[in-house]
Amino acid sequence: MSNQTTVTEFLLLGFSDVRELQILHFIVFLVLYLAALTGNLLIIIAIALDYHLHTPMYFFLMSLSILDLGSISVTIPKSMANSLMNTRSISYSGCVAQVFFFIFFAETDFVLLTIMAYDRYVAICKPLHYETIMNRRACVQMAASAWISVVLYSSLHTGYTFSITFCGGNMVDQFFCEIPQLLKLACSNSYFSEVGLIAFGVCLTLSCFVFIIVTYVQILTTVLRIPSEQGRHKTFSTCLPHLIVISMFLSTAVFAHMKPISSSPSALDLVVAVLYSVLPPVMNPIIYSMRNKEIKASLRKLTGWRLFNKN
Repeated sequence: MSNQTTVTEFLLLGFSDVRELQILHFIVFLVLYLAALTGNLLIIIAIALDYHLHTPMYFFLMSLSILDLGSISVTIPKSMANSLMNTRSISYSGCVAQVFFFIFFAETDFVLLTIMAYDRYVAICKPLHYETIMNRRACVQMAASAWISVVLYSSLHTGYTFSITFCGGNMVDQFFCEIPQLLKLACSNSYFSEVGLIAFGVCLTLSCFVFIIVTYVQILTTVLRIPSEQGRHKTFSTCLPHLIVISMFLSTAVFAHMKPISSSPSALDLVVAVLYSVLPPVMNPIIYSMRNKEIKASLRKLTGWRLFNKN
């Protein structure tokens, strides 16, 4: 296929051509998807129904769970369907939608994690001004600004990606429409404009990362000044789940995008893609529910599961 207008569909790389392994892939992805769906829905329902959790921190946590649900729903269902039906195809419009929504959910996720870091900074370093700074209107405005700005960025990024001329066929060496793999199919003259947009996105991500680092340095400085060891532990424990989630999100994403793109399909590419696209939405609700007494108490009331006991 010589140019973009002749591409009507893309072919996604399958995990295996062996039918038994395709079924195994379907079952594993189904379990992961149901785990992410259940965990994030429980957190959303618990926060929505429990009046005691109607605070800025839990408002952002609920928003994070919504984004995680969207993120994992972009990639896994189509891959599962392809394995079950023994096919690799995804329509051109389906690929466009995957690229747009994956960028949207991933970037909004990270912006929201940045806002959550600011929320923890205000709560710990400026506790007397917390209710004034992090009032309901401010929280809604910050969340809405994140969503709107990322919609614009995702639209621009997706538009640039699919305005390029595809000279390398339509075989995408990944289980979803991943931009680096799509760029392998691009002609060289259209490749560099898209790389410039990616570089802009990387700069924005690094800016958020630097902000988070500076924020947590100030939080740590404030925590160390607390005279009581119990007080230090209690204060820092509210930040620990957030730090774990940020570390997992950044480590998988950085490794995935800093790794050189191989010229041929490899198992490592597939594993890395699963790590950064599937692992965070599955693990985030576990991390937050297991390390947060208020969430555990709410989930215990909601489900009665002994998993969420006080111990």
